[in-house]
Amino acid sequence: MALPMPTVADLLPLGPEIFVCGAAFALLMVDLFLSDQRRGLTHFLALFILAGAAVLTVRDLAMEPVYGFANMFVRDTASDVLKLAVYLVAGASFVYAKPYLQDRGLFKGEFYVLGLFAVLGMMLMISAGSMLTVYLGLELLALSSYGLVGMDRDNPRSSEAAMKYIVLGSMASGLLLYGMSMVYGATGSLMLGEIHAAAASSGDRTLLLFGVVFMLVGIAFKFGAAPFHMWLPDVYHGAPTAITLFIGSAPKLAAFGMAYRLLEAGVGPLDPYWQDMVAWVAALSLVIGNLVALVQTNLKRMLAYSTVSHVGFLFMGLAHGGNLGYSAAMFYAISYAIMSAAAFGAIIALSRKGFESENIDDFKGLWSRNPGQAVLVLFVMASLAGVPPFLGFWAKLEVLVAALDAGLMWLAVVGVVFAVIGAFYYLRVIKVMFFDEPEGEGARVHPDSHLRVLFAVNAAALLVLGLFADTILAWCGLAFPA
Repeated sequence: MALPMPTVADLLPLGPEIFVCGAAFALLMVDLFLSDQRRGLTHFLALFILAGAAVLTVRDLAMEPVYGFANMFVRDTASDVLKLAVYLVAGASFVYAKPYLQDRGLFKGEFYVLGLFAVLGMMLMISAGSMLTVYLGLELLALSSYGLVGMDRDNPRSSEAAMKYIVLGSMASGLLLYGMSMVYGATGSLMLGEIHAAAASSGDRTLLLFGVVFMLVGIAFKFGAAPFHMWLPDVYHGAPTAITLFIGSAPKLAAFGMAYRLLEAGVGPLDPYWQDMVAWVAALSLVIGNLVALVQTNLKRMLAYSTVSHVGFLFMGLAHGGNLGYSAAMFYAISYAIMSAAAFGAIIALSRKGFESENIDDFKGLWSRNPGQAVLVLFVMASLAGVPPFLGFWAKLEVLVAALDAGLMWLAVVGVVFAVIGAFYYLRVIKVMFFDEPEGEGARVHPDSHLRVLFAVNAAALLVLGLFADTILAWCGLAFPA
């Protein structure tokens, strides 16, 4: 069936997306005429584009759902909150990346253009009203991410990581698309609202449930949940740290948006079936992520397996299947994106040209070298471990409450046990900073002032936002009112 021609009413809800798309193309053209000495202009223009998108989003905050393009695009409070978080984290990623890329000869306009197109893909995933929109956003994000991971073409480790990411990402996209085709075959529609209505009706649901299983595989892969996490440690380790920071933070927000659209807006009436699957994926992620992270000596690989465990906690909220669970999962996604940016930002802040501060031993004696930086890294590790009153503690508490409210006592117990186990590898980083003697030159704080200020603000925010977590929780509550 042919879609009607778009009208002004269709275009208005897409204001931020249209702006980012047009501005990213304009930035690509402008960068062609800039010399390497003037590349900083590309950096500031990219930040300006994100700021402009944030202004457009705030100006027209949607308290009630607004639809465009025959309901293929939806703008509501949940999408606006997630998009604002994406702009914030992506902007921080750009600032973190600049000195790192400059030191390694990778400071190119392609980084910012691909980053902005990745942000556009995230925005489409978050506001999808159709499985077609979900897939377009996902592929735009994925293709941009593949290019970013392989940016350092002369580095065999980076090239290998990009190849693994492409191969495994293509498999996951195929499985997701296969699941969507089954759902389409069972319901006769790509529109999430119509799929929701069809799922609520009685009848043979066998084909529809098979489709849901394959869609869950695609969602779990995008999050990096076990047992679909095999790409994550190698990609995080092989990619340049600035790229790892970007793909390890903001896309988790988009992945939550995609999960919410597909599972609730799409096949919500089938929640008794997919809730159990999500709960078991959560438990498996908690077990595998925390146990394997215990034996890592490379900090980037440790944070990769830590990501698997954090996804397990986020899935505890999704397993609730109600507004309380979605609110808790959104809060966890936002909190983790901020914490992840700070964790990889700590590595960048202590790296320099010719030295990657990516091993845990590189942090030895940081307290004696730079007490202020050691305290900031302590804030990051404490928040990731879930120590009160840091932000990570309240995020874990919310999803545990959601699991208990859903009657998933066993999952809440697994979460508490492995939260305690997971605290060990974060404490190991703190131990080497404060109690071990420094070796050789060791890690030194990068001289770039913007990087140092951003990391200080990012790390301190984990404490401040923890003390005022009710503010973020209130926004998440508006998105999913009880």
